[in-house]
Amino acid sequence: MTLSASSNPPITGVILAGGMGRRMGGEDKGLITLGSHPMVEYALRAMDAQVDSLVISVNRNQELYARYGHPVLADDVGEYFGPLAGMAAALQAAPKGWLITVPCDSPLICGDYVTRMRDAQEQSGAEVAVARDSERVQPVFALLSTDLQGSLLRFLATGERKIDRWYAMHRCTEVDFSDREEMFLNVNRPEDRAAMEARLITANE
Repeated sequence: MTLSASSNPPITGVILAGGMGRRMGGEDKGLITLGSHPMVEYALRAMDAQVDSLVISVNRNQELYARYGHPVLADDVGEYFGPLAGMAAALQAAPKGWLITVPCDSPLICGDYVTRMRDAQEQSGAEVAVARDSERVQPVFALLSTDLQGSLLRFLATGERKIDRWYAMHRCTEVDFSDREEMFLNVNRPEDRAAMEARLITANE
């Protein structure tokens, strides 16, 4: 794996692919084909050159995800508790440093995502950096200190799962990606898949 530029302490990337895919008929979204590749491959390819190591958060089809050669982590708490549960599993597996998150269903992750998140965190001294577009925060695009592992596990143990409530408990900075808004386009429904495939074809022409 290609390492990010002198990331010390290390940055671990996690691809969040543990959802139920309700709006896609219950399919495992990371394995849905987009163009000629499973959707998770776009996130893996985008993140591989930006981080020191990668893990994949999943709750089914572990053997299929394992073929990509990265650790595969299942949620330790709840039953489909959402992205915070995947983040918690990754925080426990990551070496001391930073964890950066992306969803499996956003195939247009920009090449300077990690650098910009880390720069903003360093300037602010925050424990959590969260990306935002021109209108709102994008909470599953986040950089987290691994020191927050205990806090997140305690939060989830109370039955909470609201990501914004947990972020509000910590020093948090928002990172402006209004010039990279395409990064937040995701594939939630069959019509999103068709639109994204058309976009990718146009981009490659």
